[in-house]
Amino acid sequence: MSFNDNASLDTSRMGGGGGGGRGPVVAGGGLLGLIVLVLSLFFGGGLPGGDGGTDSQGGGQSQGFEECKTGADANRSAKCRMVGGENSLYDFWSNQPQVKAALEKQGQDFPPATLNVYSGTTQSQCGTASNQVGPFYCPLDRGIYIDTDFFSIMESQLGAQDGPLAELYILAHEYGHHVQNLYGVLEESQKDPRGADSGAVRVELMADCFAGMWVQDASGTKDANGVTLLKEPTDEQIRNALGAAKSVGDDEIQKKSSGQVNPEDWTHGSAKARQGWFIKGMKAQSINDCDTFEVSDPENP
Repeated sequence: MSFNDNASLDTSRMGGGGGGGRGPVVAGGGLLGLIVLVLSLFFGGGLPGGDGGTDSQGGGQSQGFEECKTGADANRSAKCRMVGGENSLYDFWSNQPQVKAALEKQGQDFPPATLNVYSGTTQSQCGTASNQVGPFYCPLDRGIYIDTDFFSIMESQLGAQDGPLAELYILAHEYGHHVQNLYGVLEESQKDPRGADSGAVRVELMADCFAGMWVQDASGTKDANGVTLLKEPTDEQIRNALGAAKSVGDDEIQKKSSGQVNPEDWTHGSAKARQGWFIKGMKAQSINDCDTFEVSDPENP
């Protein structure tokens, strides 16, 4: 998915690392840790808050965005691509009719997520973000935390085909958790945290569906000057995004880590389900079409 070169990027919602302290379970993270350390935590949820033992300068730091000014910069740099992706996601979700109507009824404007692109480690209010955690969303500070080195790891260790839309899918999934947080859905993953039919799986698959909703309309999102941010995705780019979704399925990760598949331990859904809900999102007519809690079997959208 390519950005229009003359689109302007807004870095005002970028973060510089959060505060310390133990927090609630975050949404996302643990994928790299599973592959490298054979942990049981997977991308998209189920990661306990860290110990708050380092600050935003310890072992790494959140990155500046001075060079991220245009769509051309987003096409050239993964870091700037995350900025452009955030701009598009913010424009999409802040203007999504059902979300907008729900907030207006409460007299509220859409509260943006803060995007933290870091290198090494940084601090969120849910604990320490690091390469071994992977991308995640922290509801305490409404922050998305991504180390762009994860994209090369996703390709080299998980077998995904890296590409702009594959990377933006990860960001869109985490932004989906932000929308769930606004609706009070995110907490369902902790009430029922494990199993193919669990609340955790349903939360993660809903975020995949939300990512698909954004892809469907991303080429209609605009910058502050009314310039379209993104071009229509190509078939190849969509295949790459679906490949990324497949690579982070619970069954695929279990095969790589232990050679066995155990649905009772799933926290995110199978590769088939993650791809299926992403595709369903690309065809969705409303946010209700992504309600994974309304289906009897979340593995079959």
